[in-house]
Amino acid sequence: MDKEIIKSVLVDNQKEIPQHRVVPRHFHFEEFGNYVFVGIRRAGKSYLLYQRIQQLLAAGIGWDEILYVNFEDERLEGMEREDLNLLLETHMEMYGKRPILFLDEVQNIEGWEKFARRLADSKYKVYITGSNAKMLSSEIQTTLGGRYITVNVYPYDFEEFLTANGIALTPTTLYGTESRAEVLRRFDDYFHFGGFPEGATLQAKRDYLTAVYQKIYLGDIASRHNVTNTFALRVLFKKIAESVKQPVSFTRLANILSSTGVKVGKNTVINYVEYAKDAWLITPVGNIAGKLVEKETTPKYYFTDNGILNLFLLDGETSLLENLVATTLLRRYGREDAVFFYNQNIEVDFYVPETQTAIQVCYALSDVTTVERETKALVALCKVLPCQRLLLITRNEEQTLQVGDKQIEVLPVWKWLLEKSET
Repeated sequence: MDKEIIKSVLVDNQKEIPQHRVVPRHFHFEEFGNYVFVGIRRAGKSYLLYQRIQQLLAAGIGWDEILYVNFEDERLEGMEREDLNLLLETHMEMYGKRPILFLDEVQNIEGWEKFARRLADSKYKVYITGSNAKMLSSEIQTTLGGRYITVNVYPYDFEEFLTANGIALTPTTLYGTESRAEVLRRFDDYFHFGGFPEGATLQAKRDYLTAVYQKIYLGDIASRHNVTNTFALRVLFKKIAESVKQPVSFTRLANILSSTGVKVGKNTVINYVEYAKDAWLITPVGNIAGKLVEKETTPKYYFTDNGILNLFLLDGETSLLENLVATTLLRRYGREDAVFFYNQNIEVDFYVPETQTAIQVCYALSDVTTVERETKALVALCKVLPCQRLLLITRNEEQTLQVGDKQIEVLPVWKWLLEKSET
């Protein structure tokens, strides 16, 4: 790798990054922490790095102490682990100072974790991003040795989406007729097209989402894992999308694919699902009442962003509602063993052990039968699991229901989204 190319990359980034308009994310950087930011492609990981760099520049730290490189820059194609130290050498030749390092999409360099470990051991400040969940495999975690703080990055939450569209929430925003109507109008946009930062203010959102999905599906999944049967992949993701809200096993997915004329075995389906999880396209949620094997093999699958899910659906309002609730809970409490559903004699859509919150999702409480069905399950769950809060999340309705000695909050999803993470 030629140092002159690296110099050109570094200098170009120094000119470009200050020009980016960055909507501050809901994240506080610890002064002495090293970070690994992981998440779906285009979730805004790079913008978190830009946010931090702009903070440092505003605090008087110059580019002579900052090194940013994006490993998806085509000028760095062919760079290998042995070349990574050239970044330090080049910066030292240019400025003679130890830099704070920002390594964007570093998973493109095989063996990057050993370089990252050495940086941390040498007391460099380091910020890393990547789009592949296997960046945090047990082997890599062992190599990093607890020297980095891992942060899951999702597309914008609803409040960030509002901020990106020039709407600042105040204590009176939701009381004013015009301001409340604007929030609801923006929510409809967010509900159907999701929160990818680059697409938040675009008019042609569906075209943008299609391009993002194609990059994930063909690049992060098919190309990275040498999948040649891309038709089977496409059909699988469509069937998973159509099955949102329902537990689905690998065997059932294989049978569904077979019924469409796509002949793939169960083991192949398992591999494809793992690839999709690694790329953050989907996340499984397990049944807290199920045995360990059932939790792993018959979960519900949710898409990381409503906009991607909506590409597959024709009339998917109820699926989009539940998916949005799921991804919000996963954002707030974590991807691994933090959010569950309950299915054993009774069915409850979500249960969060950390806050002992039980949630049913219902698009509309259209009749007495619907209300009774949804509330009965919540009350019954209280006899099985500790429940401090019972929620019934709808598209638009709000009220409080009293069922025996249990109080159930009925909230419109947009209002629930604007609650803080103590929900």
